[in-house]
Amino acid sequence: MTDKKVNDAAAAGKKDQANQGQFSLQRIYVKDLSFESPDSPDTFRKEWKPDINLDLNSQNKKVQDNIYEVVLSVTVTAKVDDSVAFLVEVQQAGLFQISGMAEAQLKQLLGAFCPNILFPYARETVSDVITRGSFPQLLLAPVNFDALYADALKRQTEGGKEGSKH
Repeated sequence: MTDKKVNDAAAAGKKDQANQGQFSLQRIYVKDLSFESPDSPDTFRKEWKPDINLDLNSQNKKVQDNIYEVVLSVTVTAKVDDSVAFLVEVQQAGLFQISGMAEAQLKQLLGAFCPNILFPYARETVSDVITRGSFPQLLLAPVNFDALYADALKRQTEGGKEGSKH
């Protein structure tokens, strides 16, 4: 009788685990990397007070059952006196195994959680490349991908409402 209860409890625990989603990181890699310093060496003779512009974007695609590639694109442009001192473009990518998630939860993972995992790697790559270009180190500030994702959802929802009025 006791063995049956233990077996029933174990079976219930496995069923609960099966109902829970699974998430695991498979690989992180640089998919694309570009560095340009079009005004060198003239840039090095100017006072270093750059105007820094940061652009972020993320994309994802399903590459096979339960395996998704997420690509975080980071572009940093530094201008000094209206000339481009440097331009860095990094596509930091990762493969993630995700299963058993509701559609909304899957979208949030792919749109916010995965880019949040990738950002420190992209940040390090950007800093390293800029330093190798003989410029002062640039450490990008942390990014709240959850807020960016929520904002994108809000804009998408508002855009859909406006579109339905016409």
